[in-house]
Amino acid sequence: MLNKILCLLVALCMGLTAAAQENNEARQLLDRVADAFRQAEGVEIAFEVRAPEGTSEGRIRLKGEKFRLDTEGITTWFDGRTQWTYLENSDEVNVSEPTAEELQSINPYAWLSLYKNGYTLKMGEQADPRLHKVMMTATCQGSELQCLILYVDKQTLRPAKLSLVRKGDREAVVVLVRSYQTGQKYDDALFTFDKRAYPTAEVIDLR
Repeated sequence: MLNKILCLLVALCMGLTAAAQENNEARQLLDRVADAFRQAEGVEIAFEVRAPEGTSEGRIRLKGEKFRLDTEGITTWFDGRTQWTYLENSDEVNVSEPTAEELQSINPYAWLSLYKNGYTLKMGEQADPRLHKVMMTATCQGSELQCLILYVDKQTLRPAKLSLVRKGDREAVVVLVRSYQTGQKYDDALFTFDKRAYPTAEVIDLR
């Protein structure tokens, strides 16, 4: 598991000339991955999350900046501005307008724009010859996500695994991609909360 010591070591390495050369390679790779993702139109991804508090499975459907995230007991809709989060246990929906940093903790693929600002990049050593490994370290200690490691399939340029360390955590959260489908056709209504589908839910507006 990752920890803050690893993040510190990566940050120290960023000062080296060799690392600066690797940063350019890492940025170019992430640009290609992001372009491939955007050209894929609607995307559906099944994944597994391994966190210190336990393991869970989920599915995310994405269209541009919009997404719907289904995990165990929680459904989140985001239409590009407003977010609705339904909690099955309490039968309530929280409505908010999340910041860019808050979205990083919710949407595993928010790194598509994340890597361009506030992070130093470096290619890492990778035992699996089928994968690229990119290490991203926050330049600000107050960032919600301090350290990310992204594994990318060399042939498809699709993310295979993402490890991230959040501010205040001692262990990493690992996201494993189980399936990845592109070219999906989604109506915008998929990314907004429909009160009719949850008639008994209490709506709590936090905006």
